Amino acid sequence: MQFIPPDYFRKLEKPEVFPRQPRPLEIDLGCGDGSFPAAMAGHYPERDFLGIERLLGRARKAYRKACKADLENLKILRLEISYALDWLLPDSCASRIHLLFPDPWPKKKHHKRRLVTHDFCAAIRRVLEPGGEFLFKTDDEEYFEESMGVLVNEDSLQQLPWEEDAFFYPQTDFERRWLGQGKPIQSARFKAID
Repeated sequence: MQFIPPDYFRKLEKPEVFPRQPRPLEIDLGCGDGSFPAAMAGHYPERDFLGIERLLGRARKAYRKACKADLENLKILRLEISYALDWLLPDSCASRIHLLFPDPWPKKKHHKRRLVTHDFCAAIRRVLEPGGEFLFKTDDEEYFEESMGVLVNEDSLQQLPWEEDAFFYPQTDFERRWLGQGKPIQSARFKAID
């Protein structure tokens, strides 16, 4: 289902995103074609999922995927990730935030466009409920190391172990592609603390 906020210029209340309460809400930042949130929503019908995607073509694919699978617990929001995190999403609304294979902006002159920064960490901490989790994966080792340098130095985040079979976690289309090319996948899991 497509999610169109009632107002793009104020912070939403959680019932405006999903009126069913209380249910855990998971947010997929940059949900791409919607494969990951659709698989999660199908596997966890007792949870709600919000996929955020900036690109129109990808957002449309994700929306069609959610509709075709008749997933009432999945909504797709077409919006810039930073704007959604900084200004739109409610405080302490998410039990989990997923950032899977973001653009690493490999050219040095583009590094300023990378998503994982101190401001990004403050935004995810605002959106995560206490004890909520941030899960991050990338195939780009240099980007992972830079991101970890930021994440581990955040007082409001505590790194957790992430065993491969700890819980159901489907592969994204990018993950399948990189694994098919023999690239190692880097992953990290953090918990929001006070």
